[in-house]
Amino acid sequence: MPHTVLLAEDDRAIRNALERALTLEGYHVTAVADGVEALAQAHRSRPDVLVLDVMMPGIDGLQVCRVLRAEGDRTPVLILTALVETADRIAGLDAGADDYVVKPFDVEEVFARLRALLRRAAPVTAEPEQPEVPGPTPSGRCLEAAGLRMDPQARRAWRGDRELELTRTEFELLELLLRNAGVVLEHSTIYDRIWGYDFGPGSKNLAVYVGYLRRKLDEPGAPQLIHTVRGVGYVLREG
Repeated sequence: MPHTVLLAEDDRAIRNALERALTLEGYHVTAVADGVEALAQAHRSRPDVLVLDVMMPGIDGLQVCRVLRAEGDRTPVLILTALVETADRIAGLDAGADDYVVKPFDVEEVFARLRALLRRAAPVTAEPEQPEVPGPTPSGRCLEAAGLRMDPQARRAWRGDRELELTRTEFELLELLLRNAGVVLEHSTIYDRIWGYDFGPGSKNLAVYVGYLRRKLDEPGAPQLIHTVRGVGYVLREG
């Protein structure tokens, strides 16, 4: 069965072009022109993934995302945005979106991001064949390092006694760093493991997610946990 996509975009030319491209790629697409229609359609029939434009009349894409998340709907959401400032991207992640694409975009990038979201949302039926990135393997159900604790099966994480509220992408990024605590992970490795695609040196996607994850992890007077290794990547360690 083809994956179902709910596309909400008020620009008719973009909506029609993207609907046609997604259909040719093998998706079953329902395209609507605003956030009100998007919510109504999502309530009628839950899609496999949502593609939401940010700037729409009435209810915008971020509001749609907030409503669905408040209802407990965890369907993957890809945001389309013409807003390029980091604060704007953070607003999308804060609303509960899983990923974003900046306009103007290459449709192949949209395809790649959708494939990654759908892979991550698929139920796990077997252990992945792909080997782990070299690093320490915690014993037991929970992962622990640098004052952090994570239960991957329950998808819950804590710093000390404080539970962290993480989006799907933030959780998977933190899990990768925790499994490899003390090991410097290259940008390309993280892109491949989290998104399944390396978007190249010009992409700010990873930096935005790391910055937002730091905001949720860091505490006044406590050491920073995620460190940047300039020109290489990131490492999780205390101090």
